[in-house]
Amino acid sequence: MTDLDLTGRTALVSGAAQGLGEGMAQALAAAGARVVVADLQDDLGEKVAGSLKGEGHGFVHLDVTDEASWENATRVAVSEFGGLDVLVNNAGVEISSLITEVVPEDIRTMLEVNVLGTALGVKWGLRTMRPDGPAGQGGSIINISSVAATIAFPGIPIYSATKSAVNRLTRVSAMEAGKLGYGVRVNCVYPGLVPTAMGQGLAADMAELGLFGSPEEAVGAVIELTPSGRLGEVADMADAVVFLASDASRFINGVGLPVDGGMGM
Repeated sequence: MTDLDLTGRTALVSGAAQGLGEGMAQALAAAGARVVVADLQDDLGEKVAGSLKGEGHGFVHLDVTDEASWENATRVAVSEFGGLDVLVNNAGVEISSLITEVVPEDIRTMLEVNVLGTALGVKWGLRTMRPDGPAGQGGSIINISSVAATIAFPGIPIYSATKSAVNRLTRVSAMEAGKLGYGVRVNCVYPGLVPTAMGQGLAADMAELGLFGSPEEAVGAVIELTPSGRLGEVADMADAVVFLASDASRFINGVGLPVDGGMGM
């Protein structure tokens, strides 16, 4: 067994029916984990679960803003998929706006999904993985933040604030878990811009808000800020998640890992 081999472990990924979450689920399965695809989109989620490499994967309906839904998802992971060793808090939503035009309902939506949803995921992940929990073997929680937490990119003020909150939540949760002897590491990833549906929508929003002349100009500005000279790929983010889930990162705890090509340095 190599340090990146996740054979025998169970991973739950929220927001795994599409985009980055789907890629993370695929990568975890390829590394040998049993993967629980968790999402609001039942049909897409079931399809992703059925496409994963290997056996023992499945789908569970999850509304990350609902505590009972989180309690059920973690219970199902243990009772039907053998435990819970890795939890990836990937579900998130981005609504673009100038700060002068921001709508209270949009603020609430992003706070509920990105902050409340992540906090509840950490809560039930720790409760499940700690020594007195139903899984009880420790593990790794990986929260998905954003490069938006580390740079001042225009047009996404509330999204940036929520992803900064994910960073701080990660660090405090890691400290609590360590102090209380849970045996659970808590880290986060800062993905750079990836041309998923969300990433492409963001570029279009920047042009619509008048911040850039076109979506292509917005993408060009991101690339110009990125020393690696390109946008991110789903595989770049998924590989980082596998690393943080694995024994190769066994002494990495409470950190934010930039996977942004240097954009946020």
